[in-house]
Amino acid sequence: MKRQLSFAQYRGIDLTLFALILLISETLIVKASTRWFSDQLYTVSVVGAVTAIVLMRWGGWAAIHAVLGGLAFCFASHGSGQQYLIYCAGNLFSLLSLLFIRIFGGEKIRSDALFSMGFGIVTLLLMQLGRALMALALGNSLSGCLAFFTTDALSLLFVGVILWIARRLDGVFENQKHYLLRVHEEAEEEKGGY
Repeated sequence: MKRQLSFAQYRGIDLTLFALILLISETLIVKASTRWFSDQLYTVSVVGAVTAIVLMRWGGWAAIHAVLGGLAFCFASHGSGQQYLIYCAGNLFSLLSLLFIRIFGGEKIRSDALFSMGFGIVTLLLMQLGRALMALALGNSLSGCLAFFTTDALSLLFVGVILWIARRLDGVFENQKHYLLRVHEEAEEEKGGY
């Protein structure tokens, strides 16, 4: 007898896998950039892309990944307590991307390449804005706050490319309730066709 996962178990496994992808990737990227490219003023991050994908798949559950991304970045770069607060709390601003889904609809965002890439870019820009606002609230200079946008500008390209690829993979950049129902319906149609 085949044991099936409950929806909650499926979600838990999926969120855990994306968290592992995020933690490992972000740690490796930060370690590589601090060892090999320490003289560069820019940085690249997968946090925006992974958070955008999880936002599309699970909605508000992406808060976990936004915070984990901040933790991974700060831990790997030996950040201060203030940096932990700035990155973890600031990354939560990415949840405002849920308005993008509400306004345009998940299917429109998923099926249109420009909307998909735009969704990822908006998610990252909201993270950067959140970090800048947190830094400003903690007394950092305006020019220091603007650095959250300029030093992470390369990540905008990175998130756009990752979401362009993710949307082309069946079910990766899709609300998982809709995806599971679609897969189930397709399986039922195949059974009826024989």
